[in-house]
Amino acid sequence: MALKAIRAGSRNETGIDTAKAQLAARFGDRFQTGEAIRAQHAHTTTYIPAQLPDGVVFPESADEVREIVAIAAASAVPLIPFGTGSSLEGHVNAPNGGISVDMMRMNRVLEVNAEDLDCRVEPGITREELNTYLRDTGLFFPIDPGANASIGGMASTRASGTNAVRYGTMKDNVLALTVVAADGREIRTAHRARKSSAGYDLTRLFVGAEGTLGIITSITLRLQGIPEVISGGVCPFPTIADACNAVILTIQSGIPVARIELLDALQMRACNTYSGLSYEETPTLFVEFHGNSESVEMQSRHFAEIAADFGSSGFIWTTNPEERARLWKARHNAYWAQKSLIPGAAILSTDVCVPISRLADCVAATHEDIAANGLTAPIVGHAGDGNFHVGLLFDDTDAADVARAEAFVERLNARALSMDGTCTGEHGIGQGKMPFLEAELGDALDLMRQVKRSLDPQGIFNPGKIFA
Repeated sequence: MALKAIRAGSRNETGIDTAKAQLAARFGDRFQTGEAIRAQHAHTTTYIPAQLPDGVVFPESADEVREIVAIAAASAVPLIPFGTGSSLEGHVNAPNGGISVDMMRMNRVLEVNAEDLDCRVEPGITREELNTYLRDTGLFFPIDPGANASIGGMASTRASGTNAVRYGTMKDNVLALTVVAADGREIRTAHRARKSSAGYDLTRLFVGAEGTLGIITSITLRLQGIPEVISGGVCPFPTIADACNAVILTIQSGIPVARIELLDALQMRACNTYSGLSYEETPTLFVEFHGNSESVEMQSRHFAEIAADFGSSGFIWTTNPEERARLWKARHNAYWAQKSLIPGAAILSTDVCVPISRLADCVAATHEDIAANGLTAPIVGHAGDGNFHVGLLFDDTDAADVARAEAFVERLNARALSMDGTCTGEHGIGQGKMPFLEAELGDALDLMRQVKRSLDPQGIFNPGKIFA
């Protein structure tokens, strides 16, 4: 990442003024232009500078989204879809100005088809709200990126998270979408059938498009049955390589682990301090198994045997819901625990993903890089699918410290790509990872640009993201 990649684009001042007037007339107090609310709808989660929109509109239906798109298209004004704002790579910035489209009032569950294990929801509902709604059906939506993100935002960034090793990512769990396109039509990408050979896979085209091709108005999701028994626990290791190698053998052995999260020693120290825990401050795996009492006991026992082979001092596990909730609450608070290590420091949260067989190599080399350069950068990862995150703390007012931080991120991404990995397993590209996407995919970006120009000829949907 380099701050020079985060630049402002050209502004259509006349068009923006026209669109603002029309939106104010149509939506009244559901269109806001105050600086405070515009600042809340720009990037706020890492050190990428905020680029504020010129206004924020709050639609309450798909028809209203169509009206907003029509107004924006008529004046060639950018639209930036907004969920909870928890993305980490500048996705919600407005480098060309324009209008932030806050989808959080579109938060209804439209239908639940319990017999078919699916549901259809509006984009503004969060994953926690959806699972609360589903609880009485015996079903749940398994994708858990940590933050209580909106389902629309999760689809747009192709999110995954702690459960991905068992349940997959958003691309595996979105069956269909409705999307408002640049010409104002609301299209449906698929029906509810579990498989289809009907034409291009438009669902996968929009999942992960980061709002650059249209605005999602509904999502049809695959659901899962709530497991009869869930066991979870912690497993400390002497070295980061030992922990990674235990993950690799667990996956290669076919043990159906639901979650397997890696935290290095510094991250464990941060979690202990921030969440009031008392775990060993060594590289640690947080593990969870889903099934019945027999299966989770057998899986836990097999994992404990593998962990012992790599020097673990013991796998402590429980099926007690309160104890498990406390454990995973600490894991989900990892970002805030990282920030607490150096109060007042900026944080650059970044991720890469490599083939599972290269996880130990990549994490160990990254650890050595951190130590050699005197950086404070705890590591936490969704180790079961080769994805890990680094939370780099630094002084963003010190040019030399910023340069060190950015050089580290460049080395991290180059390392992952050299191992046939990717510059992002789940954060997405946004603004922050644009330089690395070109290194990863090369000429394929030209094809992406052609798709973008075809579907959004005026470039009104979230401009300045994914590629320049």
